[in-house]
Amino acid sequence: MDLQLSFLMVLKTLSVLNYKNFESKTFDFDAKINCFVGANGIGKTNILDAIYHLSFGKSYFNPIASQNIKHNEDFFVVDGVYSKLDKQEKIIVSLKKGQKKIIKRNGKVYDKFSDHIGFLPLVIISPADRDLIIEGSDTRRKFMDGVISQSDKSYLQQLITYNKVLAQRNALLKYFAVNNTFNRDTLDIYNAQLNELGQAIHEKRNAFLEVFVPIFKERYKAISNGNEEVNLLYKSDLFDDSLSTLLERNLNKDKALQYTSIGIHKDDLKFKIEDYPIKKFGSQGQQKSFLIALKLAQFDFIKKQSGVTPILLLDDIFDKLDENRVSQIIALVDDDNFGQIFITDTHPERTENAVKQVHQTYQVFHLE
Repeated sequence: MDLQLSFLMVLKTLSVLNYKNFESKTFDFDAKINCFVGANGIGKTNILDAIYHLSFGKSYFNPIASQNIKHNEDFFVVDGVYSKLDKQEKIIVSLKKGQKKIIKRNGKVYDKFSDHIGFLPLVIISPADRDLIIEGSDTRRKFMDGVISQSDKSYLQQLITYNKVLAQRNALLKYFAVNNTFNRDTLDIYNAQLNELGQAIHEKRNAFLEVFVPIFKERYKAISNGNEEVNLLYKSDLFDDSLSTLLERNLNKDKALQYTSIGIHKDDLKFKIEDYPIKKFGSQGQQKSFLIALKLAQFDFIKKQSGVTPILLLDDIFDKLDENRVSQIIALVDDDNFGQIFITDTHPERTENAVKQVHQTYQVFHLE
């Protein structure tokens, strides 16, 4: 199945208006490899972020939507024309200050952003991914949820509903504390909902990792020449007991804290190298290889689940990687399993030399 699907989704043109540092710019892309080269601060990464915006309706780098509007302007528009399954798809993401963001597909506005997730599968590899190693569990959970959600709509809905119920339960705990009161019946309703949703989410995360971890290990082996053993371990309170039992057991603690201290919103992924945390024991090169393997495994997983080859964004990929590992990655990409790829780099010659090794068509955009 993999091979015939490699060309089924291509971003043909991208137009940005008042987006970050761009006033107005249009690009026509190669179906295979597109490189953006130029000095730091010129906006190479912003182009990748605009492409990311079209898939997810938000920025990869800046969660505050209004900050993606160019200075002294009051709106932005990102507009992309895709070829998918031999059909043309036009996606527009726009935001006006003080208003809600709008995503349109072929002129029709989405009622819910979540309906768009997974329609244009995409994977980004960026220096910002280091947050997955150095930040808290929240970042790693979001990664896991993002991978599953791109190919499982019901999972995304369960997650959205769980977070709503969780917010309601937390508001109730605050209300109890402020008013020095307690209502068991209302709390039990929230507990029952969290238990049902939490169990379903936990099972899906567990099932996902059973499939994902072997793909990840395989990718790491290819990038690192198989010198080290790596692993991902799923850490969850729900391995100990049902969520309803855990909520009951932690009730006094939750009342004191005024929020829900236990549940699948506290799950984590442990990143290991030779059975030790990669954060403490992995070199910079090992950490970078670990993250690239993680993202390439995400690519493989989404492709297999959705039947569509994701677009791949490689932001500043050559940073902190030795020539050997770079050529390993380029060799991996020189493969019909990959569809369209976007690369940024500060060194035009380096990029050109790297993509020349690949037997694919390419285009280089010099940003001034």
